[in-house]
Amino acid sequence: MTVNIINAKQMHEWMEKQDDLCLVDVRSHQDFDNWKVLTKSTPLVCIPYDDFQDEERETWKSLPSDRPLGIICYRGRSAREVAEKLDAKGLDVYVLDGGMQEWSQFYHPVTVVEDGWKLIQIQRLGKGCLSYMIVSGVEAMVVDPGRHIETYLELAAQEGVRITSIMDTHLHADHISGAVELAEKTGARYLISSQEMQGSTLPYVPVESMDSIKMGDVQVKVLLVPTPGHTPGSVSFLVNDRYLLSGDTVFVGGLGRPDLGGQARAWAQKLYETVFNGLAKLPDDTIVLPTHFSSVEEFSASGYVGADLGTIRANNEVMRTEDLELFTEMVAGRVGATPPNYTEIVELNRGHLTADADKKLELEFGPNRCAAKHSNL
Repeated sequence: MTVNIINAKQMHEWMEKQDDLCLVDVRSHQDFDNWKVLTKSTPLVCIPYDDFQDEERETWKSLPSDRPLGIICYRGRSAREVAEKLDAKGLDVYVLDGGMQEWSQFYHPVTVVEDGWKLIQIQRLGKGCLSYMIVSGVEAMVVDPGRHIETYLELAAQEGVRITSIMDTHLHADHISGAVELAEKTGARYLISSQEMQGSTLPYVPVESMDSIKMGDVQVKVLLVPTPGHTPGSVSFLVNDRYLLSGDTVFVGGLGRPDLGGQARAWAQKLYETVFNGLAKLPDDTIVLPTHFSSVEEFSASGYVGADLGTIRANNEVMRTEDLELFTEMVAGRVGATPPNYTEIVELNRGHLTADADKKLELEFGPNRCAAKHSNL
């Protein structure tokens, strides 16, 4: 028997088939609880590496022998050692090549709309990050791209389109934007709020300078909906009066955290204005498509992360709390752990710092922490 090596795409395809795979994470319980593969139906257990080193404990006997095992660690090395031990016991084992590091860099596109134009959600599953490509005619817009720009170049090539506009809904704090690099590569214009780019020398078009953006043979109407609260210059994009690309302002399971600028209460009150004035004007059947997710319950039956605004309002206690002081306390008090390295990531995204690929990987390593959970999901 041999230890099989699989990449992140192969593991995801296996998980999507809802086949008989069982995932075994050999990192510590603390690391596992902090950040792990989110699964819909695939069994996932954590048995630390050290437990497999004590032969007398016979830890391997606790694992199912009638199904293949996918072994996961941080970067793949510890998983290989454990897999070799399990292989020697006759178990069918597979190692995720590159471990959680590889999983955090895997992107999976899902089509949300295809009706003479196309809206594609690009899921970075290991980071809980979502970006978008809007396709119309021979052109494409990209919203909130991650730093692995080859993902968007390859998708544009598959669709037979040219990327002409790239937008960030806000200045990201938990992952490194690929917008500037993608704009340089494609010649597309880069749009972001000038409030987010103060002091930056990066080339960009202030997104607040336009009311709408038209693209391609089919008119894809993108209205700019100012939604400050997560950051002062956050905007959302309303596509064809139906699909709200909400950035980090509204999630399926919560609202954006207001504390990363050191002004939690002030920004929470801006978020109140967003919820009860800006978003209140949108109908309940508006489909919210955010830039992050934190649980598998946020996936729709069609495979994309999103929900109609009416359902989100009904499930979100804070979005029904009209008392300003109570709203502020609820939002500012539920932010959770701060995203690691967020100050450095913000400065990178603003162009004030530079970093090589290894440093970028190090800065991004870990889960999404930009969403504050406020619903029962």
